[in-house]
Amino acid sequence: MFIALLICLVLLTVNVIIGVYVERKLSAFMQDRLGPMEVGKWGLLQVFADLLKLIQKEDIVPNLAQKRLFLLAPWIIFLSIFGAFSVVPLSSGTWLQGSQTEMGIMLLMGIVSLDTLGILLAGWSSNNKYALLGAIRSAAQLVSFEIPLGLTILCVVIISGSLNLQEIAGQQGIFSSEVQYLFGLKALGIEVQSIGGVLAWNVVRMPLFFILFILYFIASLAEANRAPFDIPEAESELVGGFHTEYAGMRWALLFLSEYGMMLLVSVVGVILFWGAWYSPFPNIGSLRLADWTNGTPGTITATLCGFAWIMLKTYVLIAIQMWVRWTLPRLRVDQFMYLCWKVLIPFALLFVAISALWSLLG
Repeated sequence: MFIALLICLVLLTVNVIIGVYVERKLSAFMQDRLGPMEVGKWGLLQVFADLLKLIQKEDIVPNLAQKRLFLLAPWIIFLSIFGAFSVVPLSSGTWLQGSQTEMGIMLLMGIVSLDTLGILLAGWSSNNKYALLGAIRSAAQLVSFEIPLGLTILCVVIISGSLNLQEIAGQQGIFSSEVQYLFGLKALGIEVQSIGGVLAWNVVRMPLFFILFILYFIASLAEANRAPFDIPEAESELVGGFHTEYAGMRWALLFLSEYGMMLLVSVVGVILFWGAWYSPFPNIGSLRLADWTNGTPGTITATLCGFAWIMLKTYVLIAIQMWVRWTLPRLRVDQFMYLCWKVLIPFALLFVAISALWSLLG
């Protein structure tokens, strides 16, 4: 478990380094700019220069702030996100399997929900009206969007018949009989055995799950406070939101948490919908593409291949999150609350009913 947590900590740190650089370059490309270019070749060392600057900044605590809570809040936010990785499997190998609890997805949701407490503490303990407004907005947003997010996850749980993330992932490596029937492969005399590639993923096993994944993705943007749902940190209205009074490494810890949440919701989305650590290439007859690209089960090769596949899919979703941020304008408070309560939640409830019927009929 210690090794797994150490791997997750390294992954979070590396994710921030990669994420900050890629987001700067991606946003620069979309706005016809160059982005970081001066520090290191292609600006590759700019992130490290920023880190050095943050380390040297003074850790300021406002005189009228609730000092203990002010200092504690960033750690609550970070640890709630870091702790959630303890139940997230990153491959089939022993070191990357995460917790084997049968209630894995519920435990994950429970741990992640603690970051709302940290955000409220950060805003309130700062004794700053703009930080408090940002914290209140964030609490309203997170509590609201956790409902459609939870309902989309519930649909996957109903179809999979399990709350164990390992089991949900494992089911997407088996090409089920209903999928063979759905695509007419049985009628064509094509037998797909053992591992089914992309055709065994949940978005294909239950065709309407692609629309459900879009609902999950929209809700996950709000959970990660990413644009167009970054109202809690709206600079034009709140200076900086709940983290207005933070400086130096505590400010950096808050943004480490934001990028950690981006990674978490993306990797969970990949596990629930996009085949987890399995290759997208199927085995069809004697053409064993999945076996070649997944490695032999139980070997270090399979572990490394699985980790590579799940990270590749995850960073595709992170890139889409960044693309959305630099494409769409920020929503107003009333607009994103309308989207949550009158659009996402009704659609999510409809999918819960459809998933239940599909499970009963299947």
